[in-house]
Amino acid sequence: MILAQLEHQLGSMMWPLLTCSFLTGVILLDRLFRLLQAGRLGQHHLAAQLLPGHSNTLNSVSASQLDTMQQSLQQRRSLLLQGVALLLTHRNENKALREEIAAIWLQSKRRQLSSGLKLLNLIAAISPLLGLLGTILGLIQMFQDIGASNSPVTPALLADGLGVAMYTTAAGLFIALPALVGAQLFSLWIDRLINGAEHGMNQYNLWLEGIPLCEDFTS
Repeated sequence: MILAQLEHQLGSMMWPLLTCSFLTGVILLDRLFRLLQAGRLGQHHLAAQLLPGHSNTLNSVSASQLDTMQQSLQQRRSLLLQGVALLLTHRNENKALREEIAAIWLQSKRRQLSSGLKLLNLIAAISPLLGLLGTILGLIQMFQDIGASNSPVTPALLADGLGVAMYTTAAGLFIALPALVGAQLFSLWIDRLINGAEHGMNQYNLWLEGIPLCEDFTS
């Protein structure tokens, strides 16, 4: 019943528009879920998770405690906690090498978090075009109905073709707007997560060199 109604309203553009709508919804929900997980724990809570007793110097933590922290943090989904776990894994390397490892890891995480956003931008671009194509096809149908009729032109004669033209235009814009807005907002969100993780990892990279954590990470 619903499909029949949609086919009547959208004509031959029904399936392309439904496909775009379905992909948009799936990508938006998937990215929302994954970004919420990646940013679940803020950097101001990290010291409490890593350093029992609020110790802010490396000398106050034993090697076995560092191993336990590293194994625990690897199981977390938070981007920052995973990044610190990576630093703890390579804590015996020199600072410059840890920075290179962290930079490569952050680039990899950015690509993972950004998965699907290019497709969202593509859908945002082609959905209005599909709507425009539907508009043209609807107008063609309307003129064909007029040409096939010997009776005077009435609103009822124009309704089907003009209805397809208007519905497809509206559907294309309705799909494009959330796809475009979602892609841009998620890109900003990812930038914020990556920058926050990078800042936190820099702090703990210095901590591994024996430099005490700043107040923002111990309060």
